[in-house]
Amino acid sequence: MAESNFVDYVRIYCRSGKGGRGSMHLRHVKYNPNGGPDGGDGGDGGSIILRGNHNYWTLLHLKYQRHVFAEHGGNGGKDKCHGTKGKDQYIDVPCGTVVYDAETGKYICDVTDDGQEVVLLKGGRGGLGNYQFRTSTNQTPRFAQPGEPMQEMTIILELKLLADVGLVGFPNAGKSTLLSALSSARPKIANYPFTTLEPSLGIVGYHDRQSFVMADIPGIIEGASEGKGLGLRFLRHIERNSLLLFMVPGDTDDIVREYQILLNELRNFNPDMLDKHRVLAVTKCDLLDDELIEMLSQQLHRDIEQAKMDDIPVVFISSVANKNLDKLKDVLWKELNSESNKLQSITADDRLVHRDKDMSSFAMELEAEGEDEIIFVDDEDIEDLDDYELVDVDE
Repeated sequence: MAESNFVDYVRIYCRSGKGGRGSMHLRHVKYNPNGGPDGGDGGDGGSIILRGNHNYWTLLHLKYQRHVFAEHGGNGGKDKCHGTKGKDQYIDVPCGTVVYDAETGKYICDVTDDGQEVVLLKGGRGGLGNYQFRTSTNQTPRFAQPGEPMQEMTIILELKLLADVGLVGFPNAGKSTLLSALSSARPKIANYPFTTLEPSLGIVGYHDRQSFVMADIPGIIEGASEGKGLGLRFLRHIERNSLLLFMVPGDTDDIVREYQILLNELRNFNPDMLDKHRVLAVTKCDLLDDELIEMLSQQLHRDIEQAKMDDIPVVFISSVANKNLDKLKDVLWKELNSESNKLQSITADDRLVHRDKDMSSFAMELEAEGEDEIIFVDDEDIEDLDDYELVDVDE
């Protein structure tokens, strides 16, 4: 995974700019020795701003950018000169990026739209010069305000793919084969487990030039929610999907049991994911004859009723033989556009996205991403605190 260009998890230390200090200056010129106060204000510090950019689809451009600093505000000067404003620092992220505090795991913000801007850390305000404090009773104020201090934070950026349909299944269930059959995506396909090592997106065409986006993630195994296999790392990519397509091979001994295992892993990872609409696709049916498929269909419905599970649409497909793929697209399109699914996506999307990070699994995530402890800047990079003290009269 270290050589993969798909990066969906980075950690960055951010620091906004501090405000410039106000000037404490009294005007002394040849023909106006008692000119009074003329110290200017300090400039505001720069802010750290997140900006959605549809031209990015991973966080690769931020993988080696460990520190992001905004400029400090300039100090005020004599003759009422205002300090320069610190330059804001923009961090461009792909749409679907969620930001967490790396120390507490608390949710901070979510960037979902192109051009959307979120102020992550606001720069410190500049201090007022002594010119601002002149009054009729204090005509020569000998003090000025220091600028506000900077803000700093270590953040975690997580990318969650935006797709309509998410494919859920064990390794070698035929997810990548289905995605390649329905779209122009060309994920890696091979006859061994965990062929897919990174999520893939494909646009599935439908009638009347309509389409929907399908996301394929690496296979899930039992215990994926506890860090086994690759599931923990990529399960978050189906949190935003409107519909989940469960895929179980037709030659499986117990289709309902495998479906329940997958469902339980989603429940352990995020219980809110069970509120999504679901469709069950029985794959690799080119290995079965029509009579056996009919028997499996009847047995499957009986098992679902006995297990007291919600009644879900079941489609028997074969991606290799192009069997029932049009029927599958019809079912997916119907579920995506059902009124209940639209209402559910409106009411449940915020609960899915705005959850605080589970810090109990934070160590496992760091290990999976090859991260060490949180990196902070050296003390020498932080300027002397004397900059915030009151200044003396300019000579």
